Amino acid sequence: MAASETELHARVSHQLANIYHDILTSKELEDLAAELIAEMLRSDRVRNPTPHKNRWDESDVVLICYGDSVNRTAHYEPHTLAIEPPLLTLKYFLDEYTQGVINSVHILPFYPYSSDEGFAVMNYVQVNESLGGWQHINAIAKDYRLMADLVINHCSSKSRWFDNFIHGKDPGRGYFKTAAPDSDLSQVVRPRTSPLLQKVDTAQGEQHVWCTFSHDQVDFDFTNVQVLIEFVRIIRFYLENGVRLFRLDAVAFLWKEIGTSCINLAQTHEVVRLLRTLIEHVEPSAIIITETNIPNEQNLAYFGNANEAHCVYNFSLPPLLLHTLTTGNCTALKKWMMGMPPAQNGTAYFNFIASHDGIGLRPAEGLLTEGQINSLVACMQRFGAKVSLRSNNDGSVSPYEINIALIDAMQGTEHGPDKHTLARFLCAHAIMFALEGIPGLYIHSLVGTENDVERFNNTQHNRAINRHRWHLDCLEEKLADENSLHHKVHQGMLNLLRIRTKQSAFHPNATQFTLHLGEHIFGFWRQSADRQQSLFCLFNISDRVQSLGLGDLNLVNMQPWRDLISGETFTNMEHILELQPYQAVWLTNVSSG
Repeated sequence: MAASETELHARVSHQLANIYHDILTSKELEDLAAELIAEMLRSDRVRNPTPHKNRWDESDVVLICYGDSVNRTAHYEPHTLAIEPPLLTLKYFLDEYTQGVINSVHILPFYPYSSDEGFAVMNYVQVNESLGGWQHINAIAKDYRLMADLVINHCSSKSRWFDNFIHGKDPGRGYFKTAAPDSDLSQVVRPRTSPLLQKVDTAQGEQHVWCTFSHDQVDFDFTNVQVLIEFVRIIRFYLENGVRLFRLDAVAFLWKEIGTSCINLAQTHEVVRLLRTLIEHVEPSAIIITETNIPNEQNLAYFGNANEAHCVYNFSLPPLLLHTLTTGNCTALKKWMMGMPPAQNGTAYFNFIASHDGIGLRPAEGLLTEGQINSLVACMQRFGAKVSLRSNNDGSVSPYEINIALIDAMQGTEHGPDKHTLARFLCAHAIMFALEGIPGLYIHSLVGTENDVERFNNTQHNRAINRHRWHLDCLEEKLADENSLHHKVHQGMLNLLRIRTKQSAFHPNATQFTLHLGEHIFGFWRQSADRQQSLFCLFNISDRVQSLGLGDLNLVNMQPWRDLISGETFTNMEHILELQPYQAVWLTNVSSG
């Protein structure tokens, strides 16, 4: 065994001991470590990752989409029509409509599934045949850094594993968490209102399986080490097929212990650290992103000591930014931002303001008051939003998530719709693109897709309202129409991204300081690592003109400053900026702009 492999074995054994010390003997822990390393390495050598190395820079932007977010009909001879594999259409869309400013793509679960639009996985190593095949995934991974979901907390009740669980066969026997129906589950944190346990008849008799999200999504039991081994095999398979960003879906719920909250337990954090160890010693460029839709402080804990997740979803940003732009008051957003610790080198925030899911409200807990959250929910409902609920420990329910297309969420303020939809929408993204972290952009935000009410009516699933499927011909027609909102959104987004990806001060780990410019102007300062570029990011988050003197920013007087968005240059530091409603300014020292 090479020295590096010996060191890896020792590290993995230690991490396994932290997880399974009450379950496995020392010999079993050593054997398990050897098996996991063998499954991950295969014929590869151990590679030693560089600690605290940033695997990203200012050029990185991730597009979030489904494999069939865009579809088209292909023409075949003789005179026949067929639906082109949507993954092939997606590749075309990426090549033609992201114009080199997006270099990464998160394709939401592209596996066979039974519900939840992919998150009830039936087979982790197949591509859903309605989307295409691995050759299409590989083609995208060749030109774009590929992010894929590791749906690690649960799988489909219609999967082979669960069928084997019911019949007492391998693989699957013992893979799923069960509990007695009279267990005290009062402390369990719930993201849904459905019953936690589902009764099933098995070869061993009646059992009650644990279902955090729905009765079609059955939770794994990671106390069974075979489950861990299965997922290590899956990770290795994904690496071989070009996946470089692993999104650990709903990972906060992974380890369950009756009598606890069953969320964010110590074993869960250790599993994330273990997976990182195994992955980065095979592929040091790979990145783990934890998807933990939970209060902010708990979310940040998944960074560990720069030894857990490389990136965490910045879940508090969407509700805070929406609150800011609908009230015209940035106090809560500014307070939150001042309390956010800079990400250590080797870690980064994953910023987003829209996704396939809704706008989570748990991450706003402690940051917005109950009254502010209720006001935001009411405002969004007036704009066509649906609201998903969750069960509380006292038996009550509360809003968990706002479901709405972001362009519709931006159609007005708490006082109602207005004429500033486009400016407000672009302002929101200008803020997100400028913040410390890596930006993730939902495909429907790139093209300004509105609420899909028909899809909601057909499915009665709240999240369907923001999961439109475009026919490519229709989308291309709208993007080509210079008078359409879709065209204006698309061009506005591309313009912001062209600028963003060229600024060293927008590196995900570049210095960031919050500015204090009153309630109506949100601002912060970014500086590149070499201190050559400074960027003052200023945003009028209100529907009224706001004035700001350049002198209030303490700009260096000896050089001109230029707004990267408008192109205007300023040499007089006594100049007063008249910021139009929702205007964004990225003000840089010209020499590096």
